[in-house]
Amino acid sequence: MRTNYLKPNEALSELFAGLIVTQSFTLATSVMSGRIDAKNILISVIGANTAWGLIDAILYIMNSVFDRNRSLRFARVIATDPDKRAGLEKISAELDPILVPVTDEQDRGQLYRNIYHALANRDLPRRTGLRKDDVMGAVQIFVAALCGTLPALLPLAVVHEPMLGLRTANILVAAFLFIVGYRWAKLADTNPWIAGFGSMGLGLSLVGLAIALGG
Repeated sequence: MRTNYLKPNEALSELFAGLIVTQSFTLATSVMSGRIDAKNILISVIGANTAWGLIDAILYIMNSVFDRNRSLRFARVIATDPDKRAGLEKISAELDPILVPVTDEQDRGQLYRNIYHALANRDLPRRTGLRKDDVMGAVQIFVAALCGTLPALLPLAVVHEPMLGLRTANILVAAFLFIVGYRWAKLADTNPWIAGFGSMGLGLSLVGLAIALGG
C-alpha cells in the first residue's frame, strides 16, 4: 500500500515554508514590547500554518491535474500526427532536457522511437480528472505545513515564562531549518553541513525581511 504521495523535495519545501511562517510569528513577537500572551501566539501560529497548508494543498491538486492533462495532450498530439519524423522531434524536444545528462544519443533515439510506436494511432481520452493520489498528496502537503508549528507548540505550551518559551521556540525552529537543509543535501548529494547552515541562514533572513516589510 502506497504511503508517500510526495517527492522528498516537495515535503521538505513545505516543511521549510511552515517553519518560516512559525519563525516569523515567534521572532516578531519576541522583539515586541509589552505583555506576551503565549496562548494567542499559539493560536496565531496554528491558524497561519493551517491557512498556508490549505492553500498549498489546493495548489498541489491543481498543478497535479494540470501536469497530467498536459502530458495527455502531448501524447494525443503524437498519436494523431501521421508524420513520424515530426512526432519524434516533438518527443525529443519534450524529453531531451531530462535525458541528455544521463543517456547517450543512440539510447535516446531508440527510446523515442519506442514511445512513438506505443502512442501512434492510439485512442486516448481528451482529459483526466481528479485522482486519489492528488488528494492524498494534498493531505500530506497540509500535514507537512502543520509540522512547521511543532517547534513552537511544545515550548510555548510547556514553558510557563512566555519570553523563555519564545526564545526556546526560536532556537528549535532554527534547528529544524538546519535539519531540513541537511536532509535536502543528502537527497541532492551535496555537502549537508553547508546546506544545513545555508537553509538556517536563508530562513532567518527571509523572516527578518518579512518582519521588516511588516509581514
